[in-house]
Amino acid sequence: MTKSHDPTPAIVAQNAVRPLPRIALCLFCLAYLVPGLVGREPWKGEELQVFGQMLALAKGSSNWLHPTVWEQTLPLDAPLSYWIGAWAIGLAPSWMSAGFAARIPFAALLALAFLSTWQATYYLGLGARAQPVAFAFGGEAKPKDYARTIADSAALALIATLGLALLSHEATPILMQMSFFAFAFLGASALPFHPIKSTIALVIALMGLSLSGAPTLCALLATGIGLIIFFDKEESSHRSFQIYAYALLLSAAAVAFIANYFGLFHWRLVAISRDWKAWRGLIDLLVWFLWPVWPLVLWTLWQWRRQWLSWNWSRHLILPLWFLALAISVALMTRTENQTLLLALPPMATLAAFALPTFKRSFSAFIDWFTLIFFTGCAFVIWVIWIAMQTGWPPQPAANVARLAPGFIPSFSPLAFVFALIATAVWAWLVKWRVGRHRQAIWKSLVLPSGGAALCWLLLMSLWLPLLDYARSYVPWVKQIEQTMKIQDVTSPGCMMTYGLNVGQMTAFHYYGGFEIKPLDNADSPQNASCRWLLVDNDSRPELAQVAHINEWRRIETIKRPANKNEDVTMYVRRLK
Repeated sequence: MTKSHDPTPAIVAQNAVRPLPRIALCLFCLAYLVPGLVGREPWKGEELQVFGQMLALAKGSSNWLHPTVWEQTLPLDAPLSYWIGAWAIGLAPSWMSAGFAARIPFAALLALAFLSTWQATYYLGLGARAQPVAFAFGGEAKPKDYARTIADSAALALIATLGLALLSHEATPILMQMSFFAFAFLGASALPFHPIKSTIALVIALMGLSLSGAPTLCALLATGIGLIIFFDKEESSHRSFQIYAYALLLSAAAVAFIANYFGLFHWRLVAISRDWKAWRGLIDLLVWFLWPVWPLVLWTLWQWRRQWLSWNWSRHLILPLWFLALAISVALMTRTENQTLLLALPPMATLAAFALPTFKRSFSAFIDWFTLIFFTGCAFVIWVIWIAMQTGWPPQPAANVARLAPGFIPSFSPLAFVFALIATAVWAWLVKWRVGRHRQAIWKSLVLPSGGAALCWLLLMSLWLPLLDYARSYVPWVKQIEQTMKIQDVTSPGCMMTYGLNVGQMTAFHYYGGFEIKPLDNADSPQNASCRWLLVDNDSRPELAQVAHINEWRRIETIKRPANKNEDVTMYVRRLK
């Protein structure tokens, strides 16, 4: 029952807060979390570069506080991400690959983000001003039942967000930042109910954010939370509440001191672009990355406008709005906005959940039908292209795959096929259930969006995984280079010098090919004299003569990566004296 002076827009009866079965919610999360964790190699880009630092730490070839990878000194920007991956690799049994071991703790971090979002929304939903209107003759939703239903809806909204799929399944610092960001969201939301535990959770989250590469974000976040707590008029024990605000600000100062001691502060912000093309690209990114939760967030802000635009604001809106505004502001001022936007998803899911108690039937029906058409169409395309890969029919999709991934040989996995069939059957059952008469539960409008997102992600990570692994990993490229070496019939292939290659590429040649990598600084030094092979990035070939006696090397050929013709290296072999 609400005690707010402003009337709440939520009108919810008890029969509308029917709980989502726990087993169903857990299966939703597992169906989203596990695909992409198993059965693949580290993918090119940031994941492989981060994996290189983890591998170097695990093998003892890098310092934990002064990292060096392949003789290159790297900044200590997100040490906790590298440490936790290295510990996982070191503790993994011998039969487990290092790439899979490194992803396990990050899968746990994604689970932490799901749990934190659910718990944070639950405690915000328990607030007096978040509760629905009390009926004259009773029958309104009970506070705990209502809060649980809103929390279920937030978890479904998070799963449904398109931008979560790829970045949340890669072992990179941004996933760790999102998890600790969500954990801080939980700590701030639960503070009125469990002040001591919540303060401890906030300190842990702030420390985790700093050590995962976001110390400035940590300081801004803590300052905003402290001010919200300090000026919060919703709690009766306002004076004791202010004590926790002071404690949080002191903790933030201590965390900033530790981050500064380790040298974690690096200037990454850039000026906001005034170019219309840049803004248009950013708007396009926001539209698809935050779909389908951003329309629900706008609906929430409009329907609950009296609760957050007045001086007597409500915590269940102001708190997620602060987290959301901070995440989007930081994304606008970084070069990696497509990654930083990941932080905005937990508070957006919470705000989207508070739209559901105010929905009209027509708007709910629009979401259902749009989602049904969109995700059914996506699943159909995934199946058709998979059939084309396996059988060659239809011919056009098969030709497109052959053109985009030359050299790819499809393989049939019975296990992946069975999981894909089960997921498709579950989707058909969900559609049948949703079009039936199930109007009571307010979370029903997010069942199809979350189910469709989980379905398409599972289909991609089962039916298309061999193709995606071929296109996004360096394994085919390394095998191609190894084959070229065998043709040359040159002894001692274990050592390889490189020039112009990035950390991820060098890591791939070491991890997949077993080569001892030595970046080229002086090809004639005694420690490099035994290296017979030299790989040079094609863009760096004009500079090669400045660091090596080019007449002592014989050029073999330029080898392009099969799935990306713009990524190529030139292979050299040392001439025998």
